[in-house]
Parts: sequence; C-alpha cells; structure tokens
Amino acid sequence: MGKQGNVRSSLLRLLWHRIEEDDIPGLSAQLAYFFLLSLFPLLIFIFTLLPYLPIPYPDFLGSIREFAPPDTMELIEKNVNDVMENRRGGLLSFGIIGTLWSASNGIHALVRAFNKAYNVEESRSFIVARAMSIVLTFGMLLVFIVAVLLPIFGREIGLFLSSQFGFTEEFLRIWNMLRFIVSALILFLIFTGLYWIAPNVKLRCRSGFPGAAFATVGWILSSYALSFYVGNFNNFSLTYGSIGAIIVLLIWLYISGFIIIIGGEINAFYSEKNKQNC
Repeated sequence: MGKQGNVRSSLLRLLWHRIEEDDIPGLSAQLAYFFLLSLFPLLIFIFTLLPYLPIPYPDFLGSIREFAPPDTMELIEKNVNDVMENRRGGLLSFGIIGTLWSASNGIHALVRAFNKAYNVEESRSFIVARAMSIVLTFGMLLVFIVAVLLPIFGREIGLFLSSQFGFTEEFLRIWNMLRFIVSALILFLIFTGLYWIAPNVKLRCRSGFPGAAFATVGWILSSYALSFYVGNFNNFSLTYGSIGAIIVLLIWLYISGFIIIIGGEINAFYSEKNKQNC
C-alpha cells in the first residue's frame, strides 16, 4: 500500500511539473484548433456515407448528442444540415480528402505532444509521419462508425430479445447499460491504439492501457460535466452572443485535448518506471 501511494504521489508531482514544462495548456489549445478544423469535414464525410450504411440519420445525431454540450450540438446540426442540403455530387470525394488531411493535422499535433511526454525527437521522415497520421485518422474514422453502429444494432437486438422472450423493462435497462459499456470499451481501444502507435518510441500495446483508461473515463466524465454545466448553470450566448456555441465547442475540444495529452504523460511515466525496475 505504501509503495502504491508513493507511485501515485510521484505521478501527481510529475504531471504537475509536466503541465508547465511541456506547456500542456498551449498544446491543448493547438489540438482544439486542429480538432475544430477536422470536425466538420469528418462529420460531412460520415453524413455523406450514411445512405450506404445501415445508420438512420437521427440515430447518428443521437450518438453525438449523448456527449456533446447542448449549444455545441445545435451548432453541429445546423452547419452539417446546411452543407448536406446544398451538397453536390463530388462532396464524397472532397470529404475524403478534406477529412483525411485536416484530421491528420490533429493526429500530427498529438504525435508531437506524445514525443514531448517521452522526451524524444521525431526521427521519422515527413512522409512516414504524415502517412502514419492519415492511417491513424482513417482507422479512428472506421472505429467511430463501428461505435455508432453497435449501439444502434444493440438497441434493436435488445428489443428483439425482449419481444421474443417476454423480458421485462428491467432487462432493457440492463441491456442499455451494457451498450454504454461497449461504447466506453471502443473509446478505450481507440486511445490505446493512439498511445501505442503515435509516439516515436518502441512500445508494447499494453503500455497504452493506463493512459487509455484515464482518457476514456476523463473524457466521458468531462463531456457529461460540461454538458450539465452549460445546460443548467450558464448560457454562453449571453456573454458571447451569436458565437456562444462556437466558444462551447472550443472549450469542449480544449478539454478533450488536455485529457488526451495527460493520458500520454501517464503512459510515459509508467514506461520510465518500468525501465528503472528492469
């Protein structure tokens, strides 16, 4: 117990030191900027794919609404609907190019942040680093689509089982809870892959588990907390006027970036600890 307490104390001290030394608030602001640039091309691309996928439009929006703050969700719906109503035939190809390029900038910024956490320089060539960022972006896009599909099909399966076997409402509540756990597990897998592949360090897959667990729990809790705060205690439109929704979106993306970077710092801490113990 004492040894575990010392490890936690060392971790907290390191994180506090690294927040200032690695300028994590500044890096989080950069990530928020890149995430904002990539968000709408990503959503437009996915919405363009919806006719070819068994995903109803309202269900997809509902999966985003589950985590997004209220004002942010209105902004996302309005802008995506405007683009989709005026879409042209070449939108799908444009969406692929725009999504992969702009979103890969966000992944590329994460790579730099993780390299800082491990105190290593980027030795991979620009082409290799950019290709890796694009592959990671594409992989995250596919996993994101699966993450949307699973809850939708999971709900249908639950309703089918309930009607066939006469299960009670309690079964559906437990089933819905399991669907939420599956979504959290998919998030955990996304973060694990990111922490494993992105840094310019040879790592084992399991080395990403501590940071991935922190990022998954931290991102879900912070998203719900921000949604609750915006929905009940603050109206950013009173302060920022018509751009209030954009401010909320940027705050959400900033917090997300901060949590992801802290997860990388946690993994770097345990990686260093394991080296010292070898």
